Amino acid sequence: MIVVTGATGILGRPLVAALKDQGVAVCAVSRSADAATMPVGVDVVAADLTRPEQLAPALEGADALFVHPRAVGESTAKLVALAAEKGVRRVVVLSAINVDDDLELQPSRLNGDRNKEVEDAVVGGGLPWVAVRAGSFATNAIGMFGAQVRAGDVVRAPYADFAEAPIHEADLAAVITRALLDESLDGRRIPVTGPQSVTHQEMVAIIGRVIGRPLRFEQVPPELAVRGMVANGLTAAFVRALMDRYERGAGRPAAVSDQVALILGRPALGFDRWVADHAGAFRATAG
Repeated sequence: MIVVTGATGILGRPLVAALKDQGVAVCAVSRSADAATMPVGVDVVAADLTRPEQLAPALEGADALFVHPRAVGESTAKLVALAAEKGVRRVVVLSAINVDDDLELQPSRLNGDRNKEVEDAVVGGGLPWVAVRAGSFATNAIGMFGAQVRAGDVVRAPYADFAEAPIHEADLAAVITRALLDESLDGRRIPVTGPQSVTHQEMVAIIGRVIGRPLRFEQVPPELAVRGMVANGLTAAFVRALMDRYERGAGRPAAVSDQVALILGRPALGFDRWVADHAGAFRATAG
């Protein structure tokens, strides 16, 4: 059996499904787990992971543990120690491709992410481990562009030439599944990205092409973008750190990893495929 934390999130759901497709028994853990949202036959456990002892019964007899950094956070060391005590044989952690960068240059930390600390706790926890270091999630495009695409044919954003290599969450789930099941990957820090570097402007064009509506990208000053993002509920500190990241990387291609293809034995899914799989997020609803 494999215990999956963060099981009802953007990554957790496809990960649980991928493990189930492999015929693996899965214990899906979430703060407010709902069996109705999981595949049939998945054991669903509600637990507050700030108190890892709540997960002790689920760890009994488990073969491996997946640690989602947002779900487990500062409790990671305690959870890994408990897993070792209960006989778990392997732990896989989701980390970030920029985890070794200067902490002040990681905007997600201003939203509470502690990828460095969580990865370090897993690596130092005494169990065989794998750290899957993900690049930008393709699903971020919904938050960046979705509302504007649903509202019209012009997308206004800063830094048209800032590039990412967005990864499909299905590919990320498939790599983590392999890491949970294949001990040959133990001890590796694996960077995973999508197969191509695409700029913000190119992302918008791909979205338009896939959904059948020509879209136009209109670059706006960063100051205007900051005001809009803060007005939509993001913290000013996070937004300014994000703009600084865009400015540092503008005009340069994103780093592209070949690890998805090497581990899965097939090409990574491109951004166009991700858009096709999530086209509804970019189409206006009737009424």
